[in-house]
Amino acid sequence: MSVYRHPYKEADFVIRHLLAFDDFCRDNALDELNSDFFQVVLTEAEKFAAKYLVEQNRQGDLQPARLIAGKVVETPGFASSYRAFVEQGWSSLSASEQYGGQGLPNILSVACNEIWQSANLAFSLCPLLGQGAITAIERHGSRELKQQYLKKLISGEWTGTMNLTEAGAGSDLAAIKTRAVPEDDHYKIYGQKIFITWGDHQMSDNIIHLVLARLPDAPAGVKGLSLFVVPKYLLDEQGQPGIENDLRCISLEHKLGIHASPTCVMSYGDENGAIGYVIGENNYGLHYMFSMMNHARQGVGVQGLGVSERAYQVALEYAGNRVQGTDKAGNSIRIIEFGDVRRMLMLLKSATEAMRALCYYAGFETDKKNAAADNSELARQSAARIDFLTPIVKGWCTELTQELVSLAMQIHGGAGYIEEAGVAQLVRDARILTIYEGTTGIQALDLVKRKTLLDDGAQAGLLFAEIEQTLTQLEKSPGCEAMYHSLNTALADGRAALNWLQVNPTQSSCVAAYYLQLWGYLTGGWLMAKSQLIASTLLDNESSDSDYLQAKLVTAKFYAEHFLVRTNTCLASIEAGGDTMMSLSEQQFFSHVN
Repeated sequence: MSVYRHPYKEADFVIRHLLAFDDFCRDNALDELNSDFFQVVLTEAEKFAAKYLVEQNRQGDLQPARLIAGKVVETPGFASSYRAFVEQGWSSLSASEQYGGQGLPNILSVACNEIWQSANLAFSLCPLLGQGAITAIERHGSRELKQQYLKKLISGEWTGTMNLTEAGAGSDLAAIKTRAVPEDDHYKIYGQKIFITWGDHQMSDNIIHLVLARLPDAPAGVKGLSLFVVPKYLLDEQGQPGIENDLRCISLEHKLGIHASPTCVMSYGDENGAIGYVIGENNYGLHYMFSMMNHARQGVGVQGLGVSERAYQVALEYAGNRVQGTDKAGNSIRIIEFGDVRRMLMLLKSATEAMRALCYYAGFETDKKNAAADNSELARQSAARIDFLTPIVKGWCTELTQELVSLAMQIHGGAGYIEEAGVAQLVRDARILTIYEGTTGIQALDLVKRKTLLDDGAQAGLLFAEIEQTLTQLEKSPGCEAMYHSLNTALADGRAALNWLQVNPTQSSCVAAYYLQLWGYLTGGWLMAKSQLIASTLLDNESSDSDYLQAKLVTAKFYAEHFLVRTNTCLASIEAGGDTMMSLSEQQFFSHVN
């Protein structure tokens, strides 16, 4: 597989122009921050990826983590890479300065995460889970928990995990059976959790598990869940890792992809009970857990972006070098000259640009919320926008990734199906993205029921209004006719879909996935339209990077012609409703074999 190169120009365009990062820094007195500083950090992040992660990506695929004598041993080389990650300060970028973090904007972490996830998805999952644990403890933990755990988690010396899923529960968290029994100033935890990413390893001095469990007197259902900090090693009087807690990894899953990321079955309390400490109030665990979940869900959307960018670069390199056939003059033809290969490359390029714009835009809303005064209207608006965008970022980006990595393999032809080419690993690694941290169906239901119908379409309406403003600009801009027509039609599709859902709320579960896809194509198209307008203005002002800007105009137009038009198909499926899909009896699904 080719050496990964971060798309600096594209990232700079989004940060500097689409998000107006310099204006944000100036307005919020962030005197030492600007787009130039941003690029310096990204350059160093890419250097780290090139030195430590790119080559280990293939090695991790071939030499996965192993369970040896009750301990998970990670892929050779991962531990030294993780130490370098910690020593260089990468884990603390956007964390609170109060607990040793660097206090930099969230959007900087988003951009760096894209680099590391492009380079080595399995490795990047470990620090990503730590970021989620930090969020939950900082927002909801007691003063004592914060003092005990945040500094080491933020530095990366300790890593974190999420423990939700159980074998008999799956996504039905109401069925969780893990127990928490009060004892003195702590709790004893008993139960098993499955699918725990990086649940055990030897790369850090401690692993801080955040575990959902049920108290003896807890009410039934999800309202009876509490969240606990359960460290791998209990802390001694000096706050350092001491004796082992009563928890262990009892097996590792054998997976389709991300082989180097150990997916553990964790057992708590096999002997005397694993000691845990409650976060916040009893029975509010699911609410607290969503602090981690929402952070992780946007993070998984960025993973989709990272894998897609890597797939595009691999496919582009292969298409530019692969010779197949000759022209009438006897000259060799590279497959990048073929029309169908160009079609696939343009699908990869334009979709990845739209995904990046959406992921960065959503990540930047966190910075806007953090910069606003607590409980202010601006903070509430940003929080509502984050809530609305999160299922779209997670669901749409990761679903689109499946199409893009498949295209990258198709460009390789038969060579892509061979492991040595590297693209097969991308296909396998990407497949988990639509599943973990909530499947696409769960994201779609969240978007329809909680984020659309619950507020009677208010947040959707605000986005519609902003898209309308962009359409007004497009209508007056020469060369933007294709985008104007497609975005205008897509906006009408979005409004029609919202109206249909409001009239037919009982059918929402049947059409939710189409609704999510529609919003993905629409918001991606809106941001591509804004990018097209910006690129046109910069070209009019005789910007020095005309080659890149001209390419941006082409990819925006291509997105309008080939992706935005998909909203109409989504709308047609929504308006078809759920009657047909629900009409077969269970036995009729087997009628073709009986």
